[in-house]
Amino acid sequence: MTKIRPKIFAIIPAAGLGKRLGGSVKKQFLLLRDKPIIVHTLQRFEHCSEIDEIAIAVPEQSIAEMESLISHFRLHKVSMVTVGGEKRQDSVYNALRRFAFKPSDIVLVHDGVRPFIESKRIAHLIRSCKEHEAAVLAVQPKDTIRRSRGGEYFDQTLDRNALWLVQTPQAFRASVLMKAFKEAKRTRFYGTDEVGLVERIGVRVRIVEGSYDNIKITTQEDVDLGRLILERWRTKGLL
Repeated sequence: MTKIRPKIFAIIPAAGLGKRLGGSVKKQFLLLRDKPIIVHTLQRFEHCSEIDEIAIAVPEQSIAEMESLISHFRLHKVSMVTVGGEKRQDSVYNALRRFAFKPSDIVLVHDGVRPFIESKRIAHLIRSCKEHEAAVLAVQPKDTIRRSRGGEYFDQTLDRNALWLVQTPQAFRASVLMKAFKEAKRTRFYGTDEVGLVERIGVRVRIVEGSYDNIKITTQEDVDLGRLILERWRTKGLL
């Protein structure tokens, strides 16, 4: 009997207002060279053979614009555009509860403003999730990290070999992620990411090596850096 592989879903929360970046255009819709940042991000998942369906959460007033971009750039795997919530966690849950999952299916959650995620890393993450129920991309810091409780003087140097900068995508068995979100809703808990939610229900999350190119575009400096990464990717034929 042939074993049916689990379906792979991707949820892209992109409902942020981009206050730190400033300007009248929401950061996910800012142009990065020839197309909006969110389109770059969606294309990384569209062109990844492991991904079956994509859902995106945007501000209510941006739904028509998002649907137009999906049509124009022929993003056929995007099966759902939903309204984003007040916080990231609300946006992800709005999409999560509308998908028809089987417990063994896998859900990836990825920031809408991380446009430099390679297909090979998505594939590696999915393989790890199949083995461990939950997995996340992360990189280790390059700089020395010191702690300061008061903000004026350092009081401790941290071992950077034990520290990780958490990225997205983050991948989970659908049953695990849904259970984590329901528990968070029941207890009115808000975490900074999905890893924090599933750890609360006792699930250990496997670390998968990420990439320093996989930046989250938050400030104008990030936009400038993103343009440089984009040109380097084009030179290497990664686009």
